[in-house]
Amino acid sequence: MPERPPQTLALRPRHLAMLQALLQQHLPHAEVWAYGSRVNGNGHDASDLDLVVRQPNDLKQPTRELGETREALSESNLPIRVEIVDWARIPASFQREIEQAYVAVQTD
Repeated sequence: MPERPPQTLALRPRHLAMLQALLQQHLPHAEVWAYGSRVNGNGHDASDLDLVVRQPNDLKQPTRELGETREALSESNLPIRVEIVDWARIPASFQREIEQAYVAVQTD
């Protein structure tokens, strides 16, 4: 899996810190990966941030706290739109696509 270094994520350090604090509060035992345009270099200031949540002990286990996390993200002071999906609920083809280029934003 080609994990990319954190500095390849097109996100200001203070916004990354805000995001990580929010994720730690709402999803403390989950892995969270960024993928998409902000990882592959095709993003711009108005690009959304694509995230996927994984349960490292059981990748097929859905994340119950996702709705609460989405709400917290939308109410946060992050100046970008964040799209978050559940690894256990996306097709295997999409999982393989994400595995081609991602940045680990949070590890378990």
